[in-house]
Amino acid sequence: MTVPPTRRRRLRTWEPSLDGQGLHPVVDSVAGPALVDLASNDYLGLSHHPKLIAAAEAELQRSGVGAGGSRLVTGSRPVHDRLESALTSWLQRDRVFLFPSGFQANLAAVLTLANRHTTVLADRLIHHSLLVGVQASGAQLKRFAHNDLHALHQQLQACRSQRQDARLVVISESLFSMEGTSPDVPALAALCRNYGASLLLDEAHALGVLGFEGRGLGLGLEGITMISGTFGKAFGSGGAFIACGREQADALLQTSGAFRYTTALAPPLAAAALAALDLLKGHPCWGSDLVKKSNRWRHRLEAQGWSRPAGIGPILPLLVGGDQPTLEYQQRLEAAGVLTVAIRPPTVPEGTARLRLVLHHRQSDEALDALVNALGHGDLRS
Repeated sequence: MTVPPTRRRRLRTWEPSLDGQGLHPVVDSVAGPALVDLASNDYLGLSHHPKLIAAAEAELQRSGVGAGGSRLVTGSRPVHDRLESALTSWLQRDRVFLFPSGFQANLAAVLTLANRHTTVLADRLIHHSLLVGVQASGAQLKRFAHNDLHALHQQLQACRSQRQDARLVVISESLFSMEGTSPDVPALAALCRNYGASLLLDEAHALGVLGFEGRGLGLGLEGITMISGTFGKAFGSGGAFIACGREQADALLQTSGAFRYTTALAPPLAAAALAALDLLKGHPCWGSDLVKKSNRWRHRLEAQGWSRPAGIGPILPLLVGGDQPTLEYQQRLEAAGVLTVAIRPPTVPEGTARLRLVLHHRQSDEALDALVNALGHGDLRS
């Protein structure tokens, strides 16, 4: 397969700075100067928090590094039970199941809800893992324009008019990772409820940041069948989960190969995620504070002449358009000590290459100054 030079991917190695707020590029085992981290998804900076580290270390001594088996064999540990129970209460759902990765959790969620007799209606920009799940399920896929609930309404109406008992599943995200945008989740849930469609909502990037006390945009809403989330972002750990009702929980436990045939989430990661959840409960304003900071950054970038990044959360996409100019901006920022990543097709649609800026809870105003000075005056239009 021939890949254009501007779209070739390469692995880079990074050494976290001691304060956890920067990253050192490592070349030939030598770490370079630290760069301000505007690229990772560690939104609340919890990956280096002493309480997460202590919890992981204690569980490491108690349970070892890995679980040694699947949850249905010998892999379940008390820490798994505690984390699932705590999340069940925090998210106001009936049951939670843990997974080693978000990709795996999304596969399991889709395959639990859909089969070859199902029609899946999905936002055009859902994560690749969700699309892989739809493909594996054999369901018929229909896609609607990004966050366009009117288009979704029309598709649901058409499906029901063709067949009243059609099995329908809608898939969307509460915070899209490359767009920074969110749908009207209450309206989305109501629409699915009205048409008898199951709704799978991926809250991976919203949890810990958006919604009441950072508990996501789907909290307390009827009409949401399943929520998927990860611990590798705002929770600062690793692994993922599905939260759902009793009926879906039993179906997942009895039939999901993605749950049954995998080694359980490493106990130290589960312990760290549980410590992160305790911190979130104790600091319910962390997410809203980060949203306020994100809006200040949006105002500043707009005042500098750049198109205002969409959304309200900590993901700020600066649309550039072409692959090469976007790479050049990335290189310019790195030379100025700021790390952000040029996101190019096929990750995003053709002609929409962008710089994906990611804000973190502890970032200073100096980071914004460095970014704006390195970018210069914007002449871009979205």
